[in-house]
Amino acid sequence: MAKSIIITKHGGPEVLELKDINVGSPGPEEIKIKNLAIGLNFIDTYHRSGLYKLKLPSGIGMEGAGIIEEVGSSIKNFNRGDRVTYSQMPLGSYSDERIIPEKIAVKIPEGISDEIAASIMTKGLTSHYLLFKTYKAKAGELILFHAAAGGVGQVFCQWAKSIGCRVIGTVGSDSKIDVAKKNGCEFVINYNKEDFDKKVLEITDNKGVGVVYDGVGKKTFEKSINCLKPMGMMISFGNASGALDPIDVKKYIAHKSLFFTRPGLAHYGAGRAALEEGASALFEQIKFGRIKINIFKEYKLSEAKKAHEDLEGRKILGPAILIPNWIMKFISPCISICKSDPKTGFCYG
Repeated sequence: MAKSIIITKHGGPEVLELKDINVGSPGPEEIKIKNLAIGLNFIDTYHRSGLYKLKLPSGIGMEGAGIIEEVGSSIKNFNRGDRVTYSQMPLGSYSDERIIPEKIAVKIPEGISDEIAASIMTKGLTSHYLLFKTYKAKAGELILFHAAAGGVGQVFCQWAKSIGCRVIGTVGSDSKIDVAKKNGCEFVINYNKEDFDKKVLEITDNKGVGVVYDGVGKKTFEKSINCLKPMGMMISFGNASGALDPIDVKKYIAHKSLFFTRPGLAHYGAGRAALEEGASALFEQIKFGRIKINIFKEYKLSEAKKAHEDLEGRKILGPAILIPNWIMKFISPCISICKSDPKTGFCYG
């Protein structure tokens, strides 16, 4: 039987359980996927912990890449054998096989590996809507992005630089400074050692920036407000340090006529047109080398607990993936005697 990570209660990484599942066949507008790689994202920890409540028991994970095993009776745009990737609800990507709605899948272009596709969709589509829809950043503009060495940060900062933005990035340790610089940040601030708001005002001659992109949350909110110029925009899109407290509009927003927004991929990526627009732009950036993706680490599906511990411990410096159980089961007996392609089963060494 296929394996899947299931949670029956909210909590720490220990609630992630590897269980047998019966996948079944797809409905008329669904496709059945055999996963080849699974994306690991910080939002997965929100679903697991209960910050974002789920109806339990539940699968977990939004992102993956695989090959189509079976298509529903109404499917016209996909065929058995197509390589596809996906990154939206419903949850359940932490699995060997699964059924997904056709509407969330996109074909993987030639030249882009399953591993890259699985690791990039959520981060890439998030970067796309942040840069081009939530706030349309302009060439030459100074912008502030928190957690610049993280998974989204590495994609976002490269993309922002490619369109001419000047990026001020923050990181949580000195070891991440070079990562942020490598991925496009002109200025990098360790927010655990410096008052980043004072540094940003110094960089901008006390003018501030027009936008702050904040996936850190509680720890950085107040100083982020200090960084904004009048009528600037505070974009809060994550809670890595904890959820925000209720916002005092008079104290934090009204005094500089600021804009505050809490965007999400569920809305900005809704609909086929938005999905294809974002995915096409992302794949183009990768193909032309404007965004370079290096997988930081691979975990077995059975190591999902460890992956979440590392994710929350800020030990993952870039995109990371889970390898489905069926692939590990296939290659383990073979690995000591030959080189093999786990997707085809062909041993060539």
